[in-house]
Amino acid sequence: MDGVADMGGTSGWGPVHPPRRDEPVFEKPWQGRAFALALVSSRIACGGYNPDAFRHAHERLDRAAYLDEGYFGRWLNGAELMLTESAALAAGAIDARARNLRGEHVEEPPVPAPRPDYRPTAAPVGAGSLRSVDTAPAFAVGERVRAKDMSPPGHTRLARYLRGHTGVVERIQPASVLPDTNAHFQGENPQHVYSVRFDARELWGEDAEPFTLTAELFESYLEKSS
Repeated sequence: MDGVADMGGTSGWGPVHPPRRDEPVFEKPWQGRAFALALVSSRIACGGYNPDAFRHAHERLDRAAYLDEGYFGRWLNGAELMLTESAALAAGAIDARARNLRGEHVEEPPVPAPRPDYRPTAAPVGAGSLRSVDTAPAFAVGERVRAKDMSPPGHTRLARYLRGHTGVVERIQPASVLPDTNAHFQGENPQHVYSVRFDARELWGEDAEPFTLTAELFESYLEKSS
């Protein structure tokens, strides 16, 4: 799904600052509370923990909700979207409550009726996201592969800046839950995952700085390259 969340590899966002060794987990106390609220909200909306559905909620935020309120503001906006979509929370309820807490005395919307058509269940068949699959890997270490030039609807972990470009399989990783289906409660469908090494000039042209980039890509994202 192309959208504001697919920012990796794009230019115009300024320099990237790597984290400091002594950097706190949460810079401000409210960020820790936002983190906890987002996790609880996701569990309520999904019927369990589904990080892919949570990421997909972020992808559907508008540009202001995604960028203007910072990383943990984004988490809260994503959690609110999931809660309203699941009818656990009325649209506008959080804004009305915040205004009342500021003394504005506005009417808060009632709790909505449950949605009979919305019953997602995040029921993992194993701990974490790693799984075992019975099929042999389709690609070998050292093989040249191409990231498919595709833009599937919904959530995908195939970054836009990699699509259509060729790299080399560096390592075969353990199989993992496929986010493209798990985000939509369509099953885990685990696949082999490959570490694929790309040359920067393959991704950004001959004027790019000379370095290599390694991305973890699911098997269905790749095709053979001659």
